[in-house]
Amino acid sequence: MEFKETGFEGLFEIQPRIFEDERGYFYESFNEKLFFDHGIKEKFVQDNQSFSKKGVLRGLHLQNPPCAQGKLVRVISGKVLDSVVDIRKDSKTFGKWYSVILDAKKQNLLYVPPGFAHGFSTLEDAVFSYKCTDFYNKSAEGGILWNDPQLKIDWMVENPLVNIKDQELPTFNDFINK
Repeated sequence: MEFKETGFEGLFEIQPRIFEDERGYFYESFNEKLFFDHGIKEKFVQDNQSFSKKGVLRGLHLQNPPCAQGKLVRVISGKVLDSVVDIRKDSKTFGKWYSVILDAKKQNLLYVPPGFAHGFSTLEDAVFSYKCTDFYNKSAEGGILWNDPQLKIDWMVENPLVNIKDQELPTFNDFINK
């Protein structure tokens, strides 16, 4: 597994070693020792999976402390633009965002540490999978408006399909000043 630093503390793009032959392929999508060796010491306690049609946008979601979650995200099929916003007030990248295309053909992953808002837009129909370091807690739900004019995230999708709940999330400034 190759862990690529992103310029955001604790946020890694991960490319597994893929073993292919005439039968298909095999790869490790998670290895606790390798993650630990790269400073990722959180335990994963919950796996989630969703399907989204091309043009759907989900996010930007988070769990507020003390239920903040780290996530290991990937696509099982399809392709998404995965985006995160650093909401850690003591971080040098606070208020900045990072995006990467997760592609089932590349089998790449993104590790998102606690303290980030997370979302994705589907560039193709996609099955999205993520491991979480804490359990979902409805009372800890939070988020930031996906099309926040200050953040200006390019989601690479024209007129995305966004649910009502995500359209009503606060802007970044409103979120951090609440």
